[in-house]
Amino acid sequence: MYKAVVFDLDGTLLDTLDDLTDAVNYALNEYGLPLRTRAEVCSFVGNGIARLIALAVGDCDVDKEGVLSVFRAYYKIHCKDKTKPYEDILPLLKELKNRGIQTAVLSNKADFAVQPLVEEYFHGWIDMAQGENEAEGIMRKPNPNGLLQILKTLGCLKSEAVYVGDSDVDIKTAQNAQIDCISVTWGFRDEEFLRDFGAEKVVRSPLQILEEI
Repeated sequence: MYKAVVFDLDGTLLDTLDDLTDAVNYALNEYGLPLRTRAEVCSFVGNGIARLIALAVGDCDVDKEGVLSVFRAYYKIHCKDKTKPYEDILPLLKELKNRGIQTAVLSNKADFAVQPLVEEYFHGWIDMAQGENEAEGIMRKPNPNGLLQILKTLGCLKSEAVYVGDSDVDIKTAQNAQIDCISVTWGFRDEEFLRDFGAEKVVRSPLQILEEI
């Protein structure tokens, strides 16, 4: 029985893809660059916003830091326009709480966006949340330091925790932290992709997580 479940955010708890796509294209448009499709942005996410913008810009000769700055400013305001929890996520979190299991979020999304999103959609259901924040020593996944810090704060041993995510980055993060991992198929990567990257436990719906823990 796990005492803590730590979740990825984008593609795991929240469907953020439309807002991310809008923000990417707003920033690209400001610099006169070709816009990206939703599917393209989906393939770019998972490694933090700097990597997202680098991939979106591609080989174009442009100030990538400038594009990133525009993206950050726009997304900070518009990160909740179309974003919503996936179906059955709230019932899952409520049941975990009923069972006395601690919950947390660890995301490669910038912390300035993680905090308001978790507060907006999961107030009272998530015990703590952490986004990428190198200024505070929280390195981007798959570096395990953010995950290990969360377990320390929760007072939880590695053997008592599981990490839940939708990407190869999440699988690698759990491996680096030496904790169990559950991969989900409703997010930004499909089951075949996840299996190819070593996923061992795979669930196809949020409430199925309850069977795994």
